[in-house]
Amino acid sequence: MATVRYLVHDVGAAVDFYVGALGFELVERFGPAIAILGRGDLTLWVAGPVASAARPMPDGRKPEPGGWNRFVIETEDLPGLVATLRAHGVPFRNEIVEGPGGKQILCEDPSGNVVELFQPAND
Repeated sequence: MATVRYLVHDVGAAVDFYVGALGFELVERFGPAIAILGRGDLTLWVAGPVASAARPMPDGRKPEPGGWNRFVIETEDLPGLVATLRAHGVPFRNEIVEGPGGKQILCEDPSGNVVELFQPAND
C-alpha cells in the first residue's frame, strides 16, 4: 500500500473534494489538522495548516500546498470524468493530452495540489 501526504489549506474542503469528486473514502479525521482517506491501495493524508507537517523547517522554509508532484488515478472514460469534474467547478491545469501510453490531464484539489487523471491506451 502507498501513502501520500498532501498539505492543504482546508482539511474539510479537501475531504469534500477527494470523497465527493474522486471516490475516496474517509478513513479517519482529526479535526482541522489531518484526515486520512483511502482509494483502493492508496492512502492519502491531507494535512491542514495546524498539522505538524506544516511547521517551518529549520532553515525557515514553510511547507505549502501546490507544486507539480502528484499521484495518478486511472479511469476508463477520461473525457466523461473530466466533463463531470468541470461541471462541479474543478480547475484543470491543461487540456487532455495523448501520448504513447494513453491520455492524461491534470486537475487541482481545492488547495492547488495536482492529481493526474489517466486513461491507458487500448492495446
